[in-house]
Amino acid sequence: MASGSRVPEDAVRAVNPGRRGEIVSALTGDSVMAAALKSAASTVRSVVASPRPLKGKAGRDAARRRLQLLPGSQTEGRGQGPEEEEVEEEEEVEEEEAQLSVPEEDEEAQPLPPVCVFPMRGMWREEKVALYCDEVLQGYKAEDADDAMSKYLSEKLKLKDKWLGVWKANPELFFVKYEESSIPFVGILVEVTCKPRQSSSSRFKVTVSVAEPFSSNIANIPRDLVDEILEELEHSVPLLEVYPVEGQDSDLHDIALALEVVRFFYDFLWRDWDDEESCENYTALIEERINLWCDIQDGTIPGPIAQRFKKTLEKYKNKRVELFEYQSNIKEDPSEAEAVECWKKYYEIVMLCGLLKMWEDLRLRVHGPFFPRILRRRKGKRNFGKTITHVVAKVMTADMVKDLSPDTLLQQHDDLDLALDSCYSGDTVVIFPGEYQAVNLALLTDDIVIKGFGKREEIIITSEPSHDSFVVSKADNVKLMHLSLIQQGTVDGIVVVESGHMTLENCVLKCEGTGVCVLTGAALTITDSEITGAQGAGVELYPGSVAILERNEIHHCNNLRTCDSSKSTLGGVNMKVLPAPKLKMTNNHIYNNNGYGVSILQPTEQFFIVAEEALNKGAASGDKRDDNMLSKVMQNLNLEMNNNKIEANLKGDIRIVTS
Repeated sequence: MASGSRVPEDAVRAVNPGRRGEIVSALTGDSVMAAALKSAASTVRSVVASPRPLKGKAGRDAARRRLQLLPGSQTEGRGQGPEEEEVEEEEEVEEEEAQLSVPEEDEEAQPLPPVCVFPMRGMWREEKVALYCDEVLQGYKAEDADDAMSKYLSEKLKLKDKWLGVWKANPELFFVKYEESSIPFVGILVEVTCKPRQSSSSRFKVTVSVAEPFSSNIANIPRDLVDEILEELEHSVPLLEVYPVEGQDSDLHDIALALEVVRFFYDFLWRDWDDEESCENYTALIEERINLWCDIQDGTIPGPIAQRFKKTLEKYKNKRVELFEYQSNIKEDPSEAEAVECWKKYYEIVMLCGLLKMWEDLRLRVHGPFFPRILRRRKGKRNFGKTITHVVAKVMTADMVKDLSPDTLLQQHDDLDLALDSCYSGDTVVIFPGEYQAVNLALLTDDIVIKGFGKREEIIITSEPSHDSFVVSKADNVKLMHLSLIQQGTVDGIVVVESGHMTLENCVLKCEGTGVCVLTGAALTITDSEITGAQGAGVELYPGSVAILERNEIHHCNNLRTCDSSKSTLGGVNMKVLPAPKLKMTNNHIYNNNGYGVSILQPTEQFFIVAEEALNKGAASGDKRDDNMLSKVMQNLNLEMNNNKIEANLKGDIRIVTS
């Protein structure tokens, strides 16, 4: 909300937004769970505990006071008290509200002064790693992270004990009804008095008083309401809710930066389970999370995947709060039903925690999946040895199958998923024009042919955004022909070959996330196809894989917004060596990619591709390569390239990259 804004009259009540606290610590073991059921306080990890309004009669009086002083308040919709209050009390509140309004003599608040801004987003990942891993947390274990942050912050607070800041308070403290999107916080200019270190940095409190001139981001907020709230809080507020004002001395800049460092740590790097598990190298884990955060911010990780990760993390935090609140309502020994409900909530938290750990370890790289997705068994051939042609169309007519052999066994489906689920090795799926979705495309284990009947642009198969995979195969030999595959937010590559061999013939692959991934030991043949839009390389070859690319178009790939040079090299085809993959490329057109047309990734200390340092140095320039060097590269890599047209790629045509 901009400085000087007025509170909208149609504000609504919202759940407390933006707390960093009231997170329940993880529960392990029967004894801990039993204790937690009786004492919720022992399970709380308060990152920043924003005080709640008073309860009981005092709370109701305060609520009435806030209702009548709500800027621009009207009687409509303001007679709704807590459910436990009697009807007479609610009516009394309505009558009082109808007669009260904001006093005209109340002075409007001045606009807030600008605060010190040290955006962590603008800091390079190397700077973040150096700050957290080499300075603040160096030598500390996970269980001591609070102490490390407290020590760091305490040292900075010694620089100045009094200063001006903007207290960004929770609107719930001031207003019974408000619109979260319009009022993200209530900002008040305050004078801050810092006290010596108290417990952990996340629970630091400071003494504040309203500074002159009275200033707020809400022009018509009453001064006496602010004074009343501060009295309720005994003028003590969480330090992390206070932002130093710009224009003070340099010491305040150091304090402001320290506060941002601590906020960023608890908002993005700290996990509630950190101090509950042994971690030999905590700084290495923090570095991984910094890389994950940076990859999400710069677009290296596709947007839909990043959103899913954020939602899962938010759901995890909410579930912990939900468990804590449920436990808080259990006054005596829990009943069997209450105990079961607690265990249900607890195990839901455990499952979400496990999922988050897996995602963090894998870092959701655009380079494709890192573990097998397919766990289904291979069916093999039918017992009677026959194969079936599955026709996928809403209605099947004799004219549609007139070109098939008279002894062909047919089975008609109006759903592609059902057709794939009915397949055995040797079967063929014929898809007529239309738009389809099929989760079973991510479970290809049998040797089948899936082909469109008609123009490939008319047979459209889209991925399901809620699923991790689109097309995944570990069949010995599977073939897709005359299809358009449209990726929509799936985690893995648009096509992933885990093992065996896959053929793509005359297909269009429109990627939204990662391109085609061929894992170690797998093989892929792509002919007469088009690959476009990948946020990584169009084709990603893992060590020891085999690929044949003929007469394809690969363009407009590597749509990454990143400052990381190692990622900006990705483009049309990316090869990871050690051991070297085998690649044959003939008559392909690779163009308009944001990286290189073909990039070859080798480990830093493995220069078997180009033995001589001079050649390796020359290769690093990308555009300045010589034919002798490339011939050595192709020979050592089993790389055969004939009659390919590689042009108009942003970084260049071919590059050898060391990592």
